[in-house]
Amino acid sequence: MRAHVASLRGVAIWSVTAVLCGLVVACTPRVAGPEAAAQLFFSDFASQDFRAAAARSDRPGEAEGALAEVWGGLQAESLVASTTSTRIDGDSATVGYSYEWHLPRERVWQYTGELHMGRSGDQWSVRWAKSAVHPQLGNRQTLQLRSTPAPRARVNEHAGSDVLVPGTVYGVAFDASRSKDISSEARAVAAALVQFDPSIGAQAIAESVTAVSGPRGLMRLGEEDYDLVADRLAAIPGVVVTEQSDLVSTDRTFAPDLVGQVKKTVIGEVDGTAGWSVVIVNQYGVDTDVLTETKPRPVPSVSISLDRPIQVAAQNAVSARSEQAMTVVVEASTGAVLAVAQNAAADRDGPVALAGQYPPGSTFKIITSGAAMASGLATPGTMVPCPGRITVGERSIPNYNEFALGTVSLATAFARSCNTSFADLASRLAPDALHVAAARFGIGVDYEVVGMPTFTGSVPPADDLVERTEDGFGQGKVVVSPFGMALAAATVASGRTPVPYLIEGRDTVVRDDPPQVSPDVVEGLRDMMRLVITSGTADRIRDQGDVYGKTGEAEVEGGSHSWFVGYRGDLAFATLVVRGGSSDNAVAVTRDMFAALPPGYRDDGA
Repeated sequence: MRAHVASLRGVAIWSVTAVLCGLVVACTPRVAGPEAAAQLFFSDFASQDFRAAAARSDRPGEAEGALAEVWGGLQAESLVASTTSTRIDGDSATVGYSYEWHLPRERVWQYTGELHMGRSGDQWSVRWAKSAVHPQLGNRQTLQLRSTPAPRARVNEHAGSDVLVPGTVYGVAFDASRSKDISSEARAVAAALVQFDPSIGAQAIAESVTAVSGPRGLMRLGEEDYDLVADRLAAIPGVVVTEQSDLVSTDRTFAPDLVGQVKKTVIGEVDGTAGWSVVIVNQYGVDTDVLTETKPRPVPSVSISLDRPIQVAAQNAVSARSEQAMTVVVEASTGAVLAVAQNAAADRDGPVALAGQYPPGSTFKIITSGAAMASGLATPGTMVPCPGRITVGERSIPNYNEFALGTVSLATAFARSCNTSFADLASRLAPDALHVAAARFGIGVDYEVVGMPTFTGSVPPADDLVERTEDGFGQGKVVVSPFGMALAAATVASGRTPVPYLIEGRDTVVRDDPPQVSPDVVEGLRDMMRLVITSGTADRIRDQGDVYGKTGEAEVEGGSHSWFVGYRGDLAFATLVVRGGSSDNAVAVTRDMFAALPPGYRDDGA
């Protein structure tokens, strides 16, 4: 009986054990072989569960730290790992693997290797070595991701020289929390920086830095300027200076405002694509091998249309004047903006050479002549009256000093700049004739030129007879910019209005592009503009080659503006001296520009 009971107890114990073992097997199935064990190791590694992955090896303490170190060194975002083959030799096995690392900035690194496995009883585990991560990795080594920045693109001008290059600027800030005496330190900062910005003041600095927490930026300085004040700034407790990479100008006098606009336009597009590599690093932190490498891909340099010799010549010419003076030069055949020069006096009013609004005076007779020829009212040979003064409506219009020529050809009236002749012509034109003609020369057309502000001009239709008459010789309500008049000259030079541009490859948007001027009008204007040089009001520039032009003196409050507009070869220009008086002064500035260029420079568009 006791034996029977004992037998029953044994059966019960065996049954319970069997059931429990069955439940355990159901929850955690045994690994059937080395490939499945390896895949579990890969899965835990890819999940960044380094402890679990290491527990599937024969040296978990060593493996856990190594796996975490490699993942961090690669800055890995994810890993896809899989087995490729399996070879079993008794209690040892070799499992081939394929790794696909996904690293920052969409970088992908793939390779294959072999994982060594061992069996203990019926369990397979990884025989730990760092070759489990990469076949070339030694046990005292790790992996690291290296980034190689692409060199920044440069900006060069038409002749090929650099205008903007990669460099360093220094951000100067003031941190009130580091200051011992804000008032005295603000005075010291202002004294150091005032040479770069005359408007900076100690009180404004003190007020601005106490209104914020942390450093308050004050100014950015190029290396040359920073070197002048580095020691003084270093001695001021509240000053914080940071080095910043940037595009820096190679010549601060070279169209500084325009180059600044170009920099703002392209700064986000000059970095290129950084290169990268994965390297083996030994226990001393020394790179010992490169496992994969992708070279950086720089972007091409940016080219702008400004031409250094012309820009420098134009800048020197306008800088010699005490009045506000400016010159714009455009390549007539292409619309490339070759020079935009303003002197310091003009700079105070902003980019006026490109977007200023000025009455054009007699230079507008180019447009009035074009309108008269297009409407059939006159040709260069048409005889027109040129009295010393005429009256149209209630407006009495004189010539300069009331000179009179009698009856002369339109070409002669143009060359000698007879206001009375053109006032009479304008009075007989349709109300919108000047508006339409101006647009055909680019004036009043809206050009969205990438990298620079523009305003060509405004020539409203004039139903009022007196207004239309005044418009005809560039007074009235007509306003233009030197940029707009340079386009008008370019139209005569090339026979069509070019589309202006500054940055190569950046398309200019043209709003309401008008029809082109007829060839007959172009030929007539060329003949008349040449007479202005050979026997008219611009004979001062006769020694500078085959120049074609039109002078102008526009009456304004307090004086008159001096204008000269024209072209030589493929160079179309407009020069304005604000309240410069006689148009001869604008001719003189233009002559100085051409005289500074090599003989015939770019006359043929080369």
